[in-house]
Amino acid sequence: MIRTILWYTNFALSLVAKIPQGYKVKSLLNSGKISEADAYVHKAASRWAMSHVKMSGAKVKVFGEENIPADIPVLFISNHQSNFDIALFMSYINKPKGYISKIEMKKIPVLRTWMEYMHCVFMERGNLRKAAEAINEGIKILKNGYSMVLFPEGTRSKGDHMNEFKAGAFKLATKSKVPIVPVTIKGSYKLMEANNSKIKPAEVEMHIHPMIYVDQLTREEEGDLPEKVKAVIQSKL
Repeated sequence: MIRTILWYTNFALSLVAKIPQGYKVKSLLNSGKISEADAYVHKAASRWAMSHVKMSGAKVKVFGEENIPADIPVLFISNHQSNFDIALFMSYINKPKGYISKIEMKKIPVLRTWMEYMHCVFMERGNLRKAAEAINEGIKILKNGYSMVLFPEGTRSKGDHMNEFKAGAFKLATKSKVPIVPVTIKGSYKLMEANNSKIKPAEVEMHIHPMIYVDQLTREEEGDLPEKVKAVIQSKL
Protein backbone atom coordinates (compact mmCIF):
# COMPACT_ATOMS: atom_id res chain seq x y z
CA MET A 1 0.00 0.00 0.00
CA ILE A 2 2.90 2.36 0.79
CA ARG A 3 4.35 1.83 -2.70
CA THR A 4 0.97 2.67 -4.22
CA ILE A 5 0.62 5.92 -2.25
CA LEU A 6 4.17 6.97 -3.10
CA TRP A 7 3.68 6.11 -6.76
CA TYR A 8 0.49 8.14 -7.21
CA THR A 9 1.92 11.04 -5.21
CA ASN A 10 5.06 11.07 -7.31
CA PHE A 11 2.99 10.89 -10.50
CA ALA A 12 1.07 14.05 -9.56
CA LEU A 13 4.13 15.97 -8.38
CA SER A 14 6.18 14.96 -11.41
CA LEU A 15 3.58 16.46 -13.73
CA VAL A 16 3.96 19.79 -11.95
CA ALA A 17 7.74 19.49 -12.31
CA LYS A 18 7.31 19.02 -16.07
CA ILE A 19 5.76 22.49 -16.53
CA PRO A 20 9.11 24.38 -16.89
CA GLN A 21 10.33 21.81 -19.42
CA GLY A 22 7.11 22.35 -21.34
CA TYR A 23 7.95 26.03 -21.65
CA LYS A 24 11.31 25.08 -23.18
CA VAL A 25 9.59 22.87 -25.77
CA LYS A 26 7.20 25.68 -26.64
CA SER A 27 10.12 28.07 -27.04
CA LEU A 28 11.94 25.68 -29.36
CA LEU A 29 8.83 25.18 -31.48
CA ASN A 30 8.18 28.93 -31.69
CA SER A 31 11.76 29.36 -32.89
CA GLY A 32 11.23 26.82 -35.64
CA LYS A 33 13.64 24.31 -34.08
CA ILE A 34 11.37 21.34 -34.72
CA SER A 35 13.98 18.58 -34.71
CA GLU A 36 15.57 19.92 -31.53
CA ALA A 37 12.15 20.10 -29.87
CA ASP A 38 11.30 16.53 -30.91
CA ALA A 39 14.59 15.22 -29.51
CA TYR A 40 14.11 17.10 -26.25
CA VAL A 41 10.54 15.84 -25.84
CA HIS A 42 11.61 12.24 -26.47
CA LYS A 43 14.45 12.43 -23.95
CA ALA A 44 12.43 14.19 -21.23
CA ALA A 45 9.35 12.00 -21.65
CA SER A 46 11.39 8.78 -21.67
CA ARG A 47 13.14 9.71 -18.43
CA TRP A 48 9.83 10.68 -16.83
CA ALA A 49 8.20 7.38 -17.81
CA MET A 50 11.20 5.33 -16.70
CA SER A 51 11.06 6.86 -13.22
CA HIS A 52 7.48 5.62 -12.82
CA VAL A 53 8.26 2.15 -14.17
CA LYS A 54 11.20 1.85 -11.76
CA MET A 55 9.10 3.06 -8.82
CA SER A 56 6.55 0.33 -9.54
CA GLY A 57 9.24 -2.27 -8.90
CA ALA A 58 8.91 -3.72 -12.38
CA LYS A 59 11.71 -5.93 -13.66
CA VAL A 60 11.60 -5.51 -17.43
CA LYS A 61 13.30 -7.68 -20.04
CA VAL A 62 13.31 -6.49 -23.66
CA PHE A 63 13.91 -8.81 -26.60
CA GLY A 64 14.39 -7.91 -30.26
CA GLU A 65 15.62 -4.31 -30.01
CA GLU A 66 17.51 -4.92 -33.26
CA ASN A 67 14.11 -4.93 -35.02
CA ILE A 68 13.60 -1.20 -34.38
CA PRO A 69 14.66 0.76 -37.49
CA ALA A 70 16.53 3.99 -36.79
CA ASP A 71 15.86 5.88 -39.99
CA ILE A 72 12.20 5.33 -40.97
CA PRO A 73 8.84 5.83 -39.26
CA VAL A 74 6.93 2.72 -38.20
CA LEU A 75 3.63 1.82 -36.63
CA PHE A 76 4.20 -0.18 -33.45
CA ILE A 77 1.21 -2.48 -32.84
CA SER A 78 0.92 -4.12 -29.45
CA ASN A 79 -1.40 -6.00 -27.17
CA HIS A 80 -2.67 -3.95 -24.22
CA GLN A 81 -2.63 -5.42 -20.71
CA SER A 82 -2.15 -2.43 -18.44
CA ASN A 83 -2.09 1.30 -17.84
CA PHE A 84 1.69 0.83 -17.63
CA ASP A 85 1.98 -0.18 -21.30
CA ILE A 86 2.52 3.35 -22.64
CA ALA A 87 5.14 4.02 -19.95
CA LEU A 88 6.88 0.79 -20.95
CA PHE A 89 6.97 1.88 -24.59
CA MET A 90 8.29 5.31 -23.61
CA SER A 91 10.95 3.82 -21.35
CA TYR A 92 12.28 0.85 -23.30
CA ILE A 93 11.72 1.53 -27.01
CA ASN A 94 14.24 4.20 -27.91
CA LYS A 95 12.50 5.81 -30.84
CA PRO A 96 10.39 9.01 -30.80
CA LYS A 97 6.74 8.07 -31.14
CA GLY A 98 3.21 9.21 -30.51
CA TYR A 99 0.23 7.17 -29.36
CA ILE A 100 -3.36 6.59 -30.33
CA SER A 101 -4.93 7.40 -26.98
CA LYS A 102 -8.41 7.51 -25.51
CA ILE A 103 -10.01 10.96 -25.43
CA GLU A 104 -10.19 10.87 -21.62
CA MET A 105 -6.44 11.53 -21.43
CA LYS A 106 -7.08 15.10 -22.61
CA LYS A 107 -8.65 15.81 -19.21
CA ILE A 108 -5.31 15.52 -17.39
CA PRO A 109 -3.52 18.90 -17.26
CA VAL A 110 0.15 19.01 -18.31
CA LEU A 111 0.02 15.39 -19.46
CA ARG A 112 -2.20 16.31 -22.41
CA THR A 113 0.24 19.06 -23.42
CA TRP A 114 3.19 16.66 -23.44
CA MET A 115 1.14 14.11 -25.37
CA GLU A 116 0.47 16.76 -28.01
CA TYR A 117 4.22 17.53 -28.15
CA MET A 118 4.78 13.79 -28.72
CA HIS A 119 2.32 13.82 -31.67
CA CYS A 120 -0.32 11.73 -29.94
CA VAL A 121 -3.85 11.40 -31.32
CA PHE A 122 -6.88 11.36 -29.03
CA MET A 123 -9.64 9.00 -30.14
CA GLU A 124 -13.25 9.16 -28.98
CA ARG A 125 -14.35 5.55 -28.83
CA GLY A 126 -17.99 4.92 -29.68
CA ASN A 127 -18.16 7.89 -32.06
CA LEU A 128 -17.47 6.56 -35.55
CA ARG A 129 -17.02 9.98 -37.14
CA LYS A 130 -14.59 11.16 -34.47
CA ALA A 131 -12.73 7.85 -34.59
CA ALA A 132 -12.32 8.16 -38.38
CA GLU A 133 -11.03 11.70 -37.93
CA ALA A 134 -8.48 10.46 -35.40
CA ILE A 135 -7.30 7.72 -37.77
CA ASN A 136 -6.87 10.28 -40.57
CA GLU A 137 -4.89 12.52 -38.23
CA GLY A 138 -2.66 9.58 -37.34
CA ILE A 139 -2.08 8.79 -41.02
CA LYS A 140 -0.89 12.36 -41.58
CA ILE A 141 1.50 12.13 -38.63
CA LEU A 142 3.00 8.89 -39.98
CA LYS A 143 3.35 10.36 -43.47
CA ASN A 144 5.18 13.32 -41.91
CA GLY A 145 7.85 10.95 -40.65
CA TYR A 146 6.80 10.31 -37.06
CA SER A 147 6.32 6.83 -35.60
CA MET A 148 3.20 5.89 -33.65
CA VAL A 149 1.95 3.21 -31.24
CA LEU A 150 -1.41 1.50 -31.65
CA PHE A 151 -3.25 -0.84 -29.28
CA PRO A 152 -5.87 -2.33 -31.64
CA GLU A 153 -7.77 -4.07 -28.84
CA GLY A 154 -9.04 -0.60 -27.99
CA THR A 155 -8.96 -1.22 -24.25
CA ARG A 156 -6.89 -3.10 -21.69
CA SER A 157 -7.31 -6.86 -21.43
CA LYS A 158 -6.18 -6.65 -17.77
CA GLY A 159 -4.81 -10.18 -18.08
CA ASP A 160 -2.72 -12.57 -20.16
CA HIS A 161 -5.34 -12.99 -22.90
CA MET A 162 -5.97 -10.82 -25.96
CA ASN A 163 -9.20 -9.20 -27.04
CA GLU A 164 -10.33 -8.84 -30.65
CA PHE A 165 -8.25 -6.52 -32.84
CA LYS A 166 -10.22 -3.67 -34.43
CA ALA A 167 -9.47 -3.94 -38.15
CA GLY A 168 -10.24 -0.30 -38.96
CA ALA A 169 -7.27 0.90 -36.95
CA PHE A 170 -4.91 -0.88 -39.35
CA LYS A 171 -5.67 1.83 -41.91
CA LEU A 172 -2.98 3.78 -40.08
CA ALA A 173 -0.44 1.45 -41.71
CA THR A 174 -2.11 0.59 -45.01
CA LYS A 175 -2.94 4.21 -45.86
CA SER A 176 0.39 5.69 -44.75
CA LYS A 177 2.39 2.73 -46.16
CA VAL A 178 4.73 2.62 -43.14
CA PRO A 179 5.91 -0.79 -41.86
CA ILE A 180 4.32 -2.40 -38.84
CA VAL A 181 6.47 -3.51 -35.91
CA PRO A 182 4.48 -5.94 -33.73
CA VAL A 183 5.26 -5.85 -30.00
CA THR A 184 4.22 -8.33 -27.33
CA ILE A 185 3.84 -7.07 -23.76
CA LYS A 186 3.74 -9.90 -21.25
CA GLY A 187 2.95 -9.49 -17.56
CA SER A 188 2.34 -5.74 -17.28
CA TYR A 189 -1.15 -6.31 -15.85
CA LYS A 190 0.51 -7.74 -12.73
CA LEU A 191 1.83 -4.26 -11.87
CA MET A 192 -1.63 -2.78 -11.29
CA GLU A 193 -4.71 -4.40 -12.81
CA ALA A 194 -4.28 -7.75 -11.06
CA ASN A 195 -4.07 -5.95 -7.70
CA ASN A 196 -7.24 -3.82 -7.69
CA SER A 197 -5.21 -0.78 -8.84
CA LYS A 198 -2.56 -1.22 -6.16
CA ILE A 199 1.01 -0.98 -7.47
CA LYS A 200 3.06 -4.14 -6.93
CA PRO A 201 6.40 -5.34 -8.37
CA ALA A 202 6.25 -7.83 -11.23
CA GLU A 203 8.32 -9.29 -14.05
CA VAL A 204 7.46 -7.91 -17.47
CA GLU A 205 8.67 -8.93 -20.92
CA MET A 206 8.59 -6.90 -24.14
CA HIS A 207 9.16 -8.78 -27.39
CA ILE A 208 9.83 -6.61 -30.46
CA HIS A 209 9.14 -8.60 -33.62
CA PRO A 210 10.54 -8.09 -37.15
CA MET A 211 8.88 -5.49 -39.36
CA ILE A 212 5.90 -6.34 -41.55
CA TYR A 213 5.85 -4.33 -44.78
CA VAL A 214 2.43 -3.19 -46.01
CA ASP A 215 3.22 -1.04 -49.06
CA GLN A 216 2.55 -3.78 -51.62
CA LEU A 217 -0.26 -5.80 -50.04
CA THR A 218 -3.22 -6.97 -52.10
CA ARG A 219 -6.72 -6.14 -50.87
CA GLU A 220 -7.08 -9.70 -49.59
CA GLU A 221 -3.77 -9.46 -47.72
CA GLU A 222 -4.88 -6.19 -46.16
CA GLY A 223 -8.01 -7.95 -44.93
CA ASP A 224 -5.90 -10.67 -43.32
CA LEU A 225 -3.46 -8.20 -41.75
CA PRO A 226 -5.13 -7.82 -38.31
CA GLU A 227 -5.15 -11.57 -37.70
CA LYS A 228 -1.62 -11.93 -39.03
CA VAL A 229 -0.27 -9.28 -36.66
CA LYS A 230 -2.32 -10.66 -33.77
CA ALA A 231 -0.85 -14.14 -34.33
CA VAL A 232 2.69 -12.73 -34.21
CA ILE A 233 1.98 -10.92 -30.93
CA GLN A 234 0.19 -13.95 -29.48
CA SER A 235 3.22 -16.15 -30.17
CA LYS A 236 5.11 -14.69 -27.20
CA LEU A 237 2.30 -14.63 -24.63
